[in-house]
Amino acid sequence: MTATLPAPDVLRPARLRPADVVRVGAVGLRTRPLRAFLSALGIAIGIAAMVAVVGISSSSRADLDRALAALGTNLLTVSPGSTLTGGQAQLPSSAEPMVAGIDGVESVSAVGRLPDAKVYRTDRIPDVQTNGLATYAARTSLRSAVGAELADGAWLNAATARYPAVVLGAAAADRLGVSHAGEDTRVLVGGRWFTVVGILERAALAPELDAAALIGWPVAERELGFDGHATTVYTRSAEARVESVRELLGATANPEAPSEVEVSRPSDALAAQRAAGEAFTGLLLGLGAVALLVGGVGVANTMVISVLERRAEIGLRRSLGATRGQIRGQFLTESLLLSALGGAGGALLGLAVTAGYALYQGWPTAVPAWALAGGVAATLVIGGLAGLYPALRAARLSPTEALATP
Repeated sequence: MTATLPAPDVLRPARLRPADVVRVGAVGLRTRPLRAFLSALGIAIGIAAMVAVVGISSSSRADLDRALAALGTNLLTVSPGSTLTGGQAQLPSSAEPMVAGIDGVESVSAVGRLPDAKVYRTDRIPDVQTNGLATYAARTSLRSAVGAELADGAWLNAATARYPAVVLGAAAADRLGVSHAGEDTRVLVGGRWFTVVGILERAALAPELDAAALIGWPVAERELGFDGHATTVYTRSAEARVESVRELLGATANPEAPSEVEVSRPSDALAAQRAAGEAFTGLLLGLGAVALLVGGVGVANTMVISVLERRAEIGLRRSLGATRGQIRGQFLTESLLLSALGGAGGALLGLAVTAGYALYQGWPTAVPAWALAGGVAATLVIGGLAGLYPALRAARLSPTEALATP
């Protein structure tokens, strides 16, 4: 009777749990910490640049939105354009009351420029040194219409508008060397001494007022020969009626020649400025992407060298039963861990740079969550692509070839 031998056990490769794969993949990082740090640093710089660019742009946009919310986007301005012959047009003296009659207009104010009234700190300054300052006759309602704030002193009122009193814009005060308002502070306007009663903060929606000396309408007509024609009319409208009011302003301000009137919305200029900033942001993001790509090349280089240096380790693991897939997974995991460290560090660094810059500028810190998550995700993609070839190369090594390498 012939005895039946038991069937031999089928050899099966050991299975690695996900935690074991991560632990094995981290061996290379632990044994070569300086190399791992430098490789991760390349990734971190690229991610930090991208996060910081997006964060700073978003913070700037948040500050602009906050300013527009405070100032309002319902300010429209009317100013004279050019005549058919190319000359300078003029708004009729009835422009203000006509504009005030438009349905939806809530308030109207105006300024009139006095081109011959130069502003000087003293009477000893040469006439040619005007410092680029302009003089305007201003309605008492102007400050509330344009949303300008006072840095010092007071605004013109019904009383001071009749006397030699002047309010300086922020830039005008700086150029004249005027630091405070008061009875002891005077400037020369059109050859006459005016007392500085107030200094404005910078006016975001009316930057032309920053380098201006503003005097009352009555005193300008009486003392400086002002003709009473407004050169800019400012209107505030109901938010829902801004566009309809805008369409009517030209024909209403100058019914006889509506084509000689220019109508603008100052907040549109700020929006255009933001759009230009976003275009510049796109350029910086491109540079950040290049930095990220360079970091990915650094990771790939590190992984290729790691495979060459650890051939003996690969051969030993293969001889002890590790499969090609496990070797491939080990080096791919190491590449992903290296990139993840760089991505996380870069995201934190970019967040810190954004917060620091926003604090310095006085902006709210606004870093979109998608920028942080996208930055880390991008590093994982870069890391996976960078580590794929070294991982495949390591998996193709046979045990005998790897162990025979000196």
